[in-house]
Amino acid sequence: MTILIYGLITGILFGFLLQKGRVIRYDKQLGALRLTDMTIVKFMLTTILVSMVGVYLLKDLGLAKLSIKPTILGGVILGGLIFGVGWGLLGYCPGTSAGALGEGRWDAFWGILGMLTGAAIYAEVYPTIKQTVLTWGNYGKITLPQVLGINHWFIIPVFVIGGLVLFRWFEKKGL
Repeated sequence: MTILIYGLITGILFGFLLQKGRVIRYDKQLGALRLTDMTIVKFMLTTILVSMVGVYLLKDLGLAKLSIKPTILGGVILGGLIFGVGWGLLGYCPGTSAGALGEGRWDAFWGILGMLTGAAIYAEVYPTIKQTVLTWGNYGKITLPQVLGINHWFIIPVFVIGGLVLFRWFEKKGL
């Protein structure tokens, strides 16, 4: 029960941050898809960079354990294509569609209905996909530090600095 309460609190906080960051607005979504407004990209990249530092810090302190999923290119490419087409057609990604519906934008309801339909279809075709698509380009449970054979704390600062440089470039370009 406590885990459910943590999930509820985290979900409410995430929705609040999505709303305050203005990333659930349709014009921001469209701007991201057209590469004319990087608000959503900056929001996601900030989340990734902060999480990267936090998760590995918690891991190194023994307070968290990583649960790495296998890298399977077939599933990633097919899933990315389906995600991209859905985002392009609807103008919302899954998290922002829930936030938009919470703000009373009923057009997001169709995206949520589409996600639920897609999940049901995926569950039905999973046995076939498991034998085909989910075997294409299976590299197992790997991370970039493992591939490069170096400690993750040599990689993390490079990504953080790269992210900050990218943020600065976006700002100079007015994105």
